[in-house]
Amino acid sequence: MPELTWLETVVVIVLLLCVLIGTLPVVNTGLQFLALPLHAFRNHYDKAAPYHPRIAVLIPAWNEGRVIGPAIERLLQLEYPADRLRVFVIDDASTDDTPDVVASKAAAHPGRVVHLRREQGGQGKAHTLNHGLDIVLADEWTESVLIMDADVIFARDSLRKLSRHLADDKVGAVTAYIAEGSRDRNYLTRFIAIEYVIGQLSARRTQNVGGAIACLAGGAQLHSRANLEAIGGRIPTGTLAEDTMTTFEGQLHGRRMVFEPHAVVLAEEPRTIDALWKQRLRWARGNVQLTSIYKRLWFRPSTEHNLGSFAFGLAWFTILLLPAFMLLAAVGLLALLLLHSDIAEFVFRFMWIAAACIYIFSMLYSVQLDPRIGRQSWREAIMFPGLGALILMAFALFPWLFESTLRALGLPVTDHSLLIWAVVFYLWGPISMLGIWLARAVEPLPGGRFFAGLLLYVCGYGSLLCAITVDSYIKEWRRADAAWIKTEKIGRVDS
Repeated sequence: MPELTWLETVVVIVLLLCVLIGTLPVVNTGLQFLALPLHAFRNHYDKAAPYHPRIAVLIPAWNEGRVIGPAIERLLQLEYPADRLRVFVIDDASTDDTPDVVASKAAAHPGRVVHLRREQGGQGKAHTLNHGLDIVLADEWTESVLIMDADVIFARDSLRKLSRHLADDKVGAVTAYIAEGSRDRNYLTRFIAIEYVIGQLSARRTQNVGGAIACLAGGAQLHSRANLEAIGGRIPTGTLAEDTMTTFEGQLHGRRMVFEPHAVVLAEEPRTIDALWKQRLRWARGNVQLTSIYKRLWFRPSTEHNLGSFAFGLAWFTILLLPAFMLLAAVGLLALLLLHSDIAEFVFRFMWIAAACIYIFSMLYSVQLDPRIGRQSWREAIMFPGLGALILMAFALFPWLFESTLRALGLPVTDHSLLIWAVVFYLWGPISMLGIWLARAVEPLPGGRFFAGLLLYVCGYGSLLCAITVDSYIKEWRRADAAWIKTEKIGRVDS
């Protein structure tokens, strides 16, 4: 290795720092799974107790005629005192048979099912929920409010598992584990199922340990009356992430948020990349908006809440800025390759070996958190980072394998060809995101779903989420229309 000048040494150190910063998402994942076992000792169960407050269930509904009837019936069959549960369907000016279905359920269950009709709809989920909150909070009967989606199915014991945490008056809200529950799963819903295991059963347990929850699941969040009144009795409007903002506001007002992993709620998830893109684009744009709204909160520890802790900020920004981190690492590696190839090769191998170790550890852990999902989506668990990333991990772990593979395929092994392959490998992150954009483009074409699925397995589900996040940056910068787009649900959930 030739000796570096002082200037080259400085440049190399800067580039190494770029690569190090770019790998923070991998580091955060490792820390998340290392902290996860602490949930066995640091949780809220010692303060939970059997508790059955009077719960008003709010279901915002716009053209939910296919799913709202079964949803109401299943709610009324939950293991919860019948006289302490009332269901309010806020009909957001539906144009299908939703009003008729809800009216029939209200007639069949007088006093337990209430139809609230909005004649002027289309203002968004938060406005719809606020219409219901105005009514239920005006009634002293209401002690807690369950906010849910029209298509989800609660496990029979889930509500009492949620409500037991409200026995502690310091808890403002509890959220459930939203699991993908479609009967006829496809490759995309199986990927989503694995994502939910990682993002909820793992990440939210870790957030329980840290004492700060990022978001109450929109499909299942149980609030105490005091928590809702503390934040003004309203769901915040003006952002695409009303669930997350509500979660932040409750904690900023001194109340604890709790994730209950054993309260299972099944949901129907998008089956196409385009549908998932539209759903997650709204979530990602909402997070971009909230990052600005709470700009004075980040990395400022407080004795009243843990939202300003370093651990919570690291987890938040490694998700929000994941594409930027990916690009930073790629640029740093490429520059090192041009400046000093030996250092670049060492750093590349080290980075991908670390990624391989964390990936193997996290996936083996994840599939055990929900054995049902582990059995159904084991292929997607293996392919979660994408075939391209798995190949890079293998080459990093076994460097001799690369040249052997080239020779076996009859491809040239020269300094020039190896340089080209190195550039491709180092830029794999951005390349994989471009592959996902291509997958979305070809999906609606004849035979496009097959090629879109193939590209997803090659590029990885994480690259899909990164590509959506990049789109959220663009949409926010352009101030594009932020109208709420409802995800189509047709009742595929398997009860």
